[in-house]
Formats: sequence, C-alpha cells, structure tokens
Amino acid sequence: MNYILFDGAYRDNLLPLTYTKPVADLRIGILTIREKWEKYLGSTTTTVTEDYLANKFPMVEMEENVMINGSVLPNKELVELIKEIKPNEAVFKEGELIAFYAREQQEVDFDSYKLLEFDQPLIQIKHNWDLFTNNGVALEEDFDLITKDRVSAPIPDTVHCINKDRIFLEEDVDIEIGVLNAKNGAIYIGKHAEVQEGAMIRGPFAMGEHSVVKMGTKVYGPTTLGPKSKIGGEVNNAILSGYCSKGHDGYLGNAVIGEWCNIGADTNNSNLKNNYANVKIWEYSSEKFVDSGLQFCGLIMGDHSKCGINTMFNTGTVIGVSANIYGSNFPRNFIPSFSWGGAAGFITYSLKKAYETTELVMDRKHEDFTEEDKNIMNHIFEISAKYRAK
Repeated sequence: MNYILFDGAYRDNLLPLTYTKPVADLRIGILTIREKWEKYLGSTTTTVTEDYLANKFPMVEMEENVMINGSVLPNKELVELIKEIKPNEAVFKEGELIAFYAREQQEVDFDSYKLLEFDQPLIQIKHNWDLFTNNGVALEEDFDLITKDRVSAPIPDTVHCINKDRIFLEEDVDIEIGVLNAKNGAIYIGKHAEVQEGAMIRGPFAMGEHSVVKMGTKVYGPTTLGPKSKIGGEVNNAILSGYCSKGHDGYLGNAVIGEWCNIGADTNNSNLKNNYANVKIWEYSSEKFVDSGLQFCGLIMGDHSKCGINTMFNTGTVIGVSANIYGSNFPRNFIPSFSWGGAAGFITYSLKKAYETTELVMDRKHEDFTEEDKNIMNHIFEISAKYRAK
C-alpha cells in the first residue's frame, strides 16, 4: 500500500513552523511525525502539502493509496485499523478526518464512504503549543518504539543514573560525568551525541545524533534536542527541532524552536505572566492573538531565526522564519518573518543577507542550502510581507 501524509485543517495554525515544511515533518518526542508513521507502518511515506513546498516534499501517488492526516500521531491501535482500510472507507475521530482510502486521481466524496469511528485516545497537533504540551507522552511512546528488544550501549560507572532501565544510549555516545534521572520519564541519547561534564538531566528527555549538552546544563523534561543541536544553561519542557544552538547560559522553557536557529548567550524567555493569567499567543490562521488556555507558554521560533546576547522574550512570543532579533528590553511578542531589529523597532531583513547567513550556518553543519530551499525562503518572504508592514 502507498501511504501519503496530508497537512490537514490545522496547517495554518502551526505557522511559522510549517512555513518551511509539511505538518508531518514537525518533531515531537524523539522522532518527527513522519518518522513515527514510517516506523509503525514499515513503509516510506510522501506528502500532500502547499504548492511552494512540493518540489522539496513531493507526493508519490499510486493506483491505491491511503491518505493519513499528518497532524495525528500514530499508535498501535490506529495503525492496525489503517492497515486494514478498504476502498471507500475513511477513519474519523469525533468529526476529525484521520485517514481514507483513495484510488489514483479519484474524486473523494465522503457521503459515499463507509465511516469508521476510532474510539481510542490519540494525540493530534492542532496548535503550536500542542507540541510541547504533548512532548512527554510522545517521547515515552517513541522511546518504547525505538528501543524495543534492544540493549543500550554501556553507561560509564562515573555517570549517576536513576531508573537505569529507562535510559538508553545509542552507539558512540560521549558521556563521562553527569546525572541522568529517568525517575519521571525516559532518557534517550542518540548516536555520536555528547553530554559534557556536570550536566544534570531529568527525563523525559531525548537528544538526536551528533547533538551536544554542554557543561553544567540543567535540563527538565519533557525536552527534546534534535540532531546536530546544542544546549546549555537551563532548559525546561522545550523542543529544539534540529540543527540549532542554545549553547550558553539563559533560560528556555515551554518552547518550540525550529531548525537552524541560534539563541544568543544569556537569552531568557518568560513562560509565566506576572498575574498568572492564561497566555495569549499570535495565531496565523485567525491573524490575531488567541487564548492558549495555558498558564505556562514561552517561545515559538520559526526556522533560521536568530537572537543576540541578552535577548529577552516576553510570555507567548511568536517569531517567524529568518528573523534576527537583538538589543535590550522586550521586543513585541509577534515578530514577523524576515524582521531585523528589536524593542526599538524592526526593518526588513533582506533576502540577500538572509541567504548569505543561511549558507554559512548550514555549511558549518555540512548541510547544503539548495535552490529548493532558496525558492521556499523567497516565497515565505513574499507572503509574510503583509505582517512586516503592520
């Protein structure tokens, strides 16, 4: 069977994180949503997404296809149901479309479909903050999926471990002195990762391949560090998606940081309002600030954005793609893509300068800034112009 992940109704809610990628390529837990589906299904997947992303994330359609909502995280029961799906059948949960069978170039009319109701719990990502609020559950499920019937690489005796059965190291992990506390959640450390001396980590926690936790870092779960990323200072319930750096002191909490981001030394984000009220956060789909329903909500940062040393972010700040923030005092809590500046005001970050920086950053991690990437960035620059004008 050919499996295709589609963005679904919440794609715009998940901007700016989905400006640069399909919904299924968001990271939550250890894996991206796509990687979870592929492991459960035992099959590769392709994507139906926005036209400007299609060259980088193409769809492969075959005679028979199962379309799956990319905002839904798989579990054993759901995958079993989807693997048995037949022509003219669709899976729903409480009115939400989860999956359906489609023949090549078929016009789908759900009025003629047999509707299968999935009555088991599942996680669906409808808002940016759903990523960090569900990260603990997703991380535990990924840990069990990845480590089933496998044995961890040896953990040095100099590392103080609590609940060692829920700690798993892949091959060639560099760790000598530190604390790994899996009492409240699993800890997963990927291949060729490094945990430097004196780091204290409380699970649930995961770090990807070639990532680094620096000396003396304090990590509170549930936190995810994507591949080729680096953290220092204090981190609490955050997802750093990949290829990004928070290499110095400063606090990051209740946050989602996109790929290729850099957070300057001693940068801090607020995650709790002084009056303890619910945090309001900018949502692109409605183009206004909405009540997140959360008392703790920190920072959402789109891919390729950067901030300078001593930057302060207010509660519930949303930063677009390829923004560059610096200076004293709090900048506003919605910063559009390709903004350059800070509390004193912003100007437009030119595409030429953004490209130059992106090429340098990606080259440092031995990745290519392709023509497809440039075309995507150019499109984002154009469609986000209306926000920079406000």
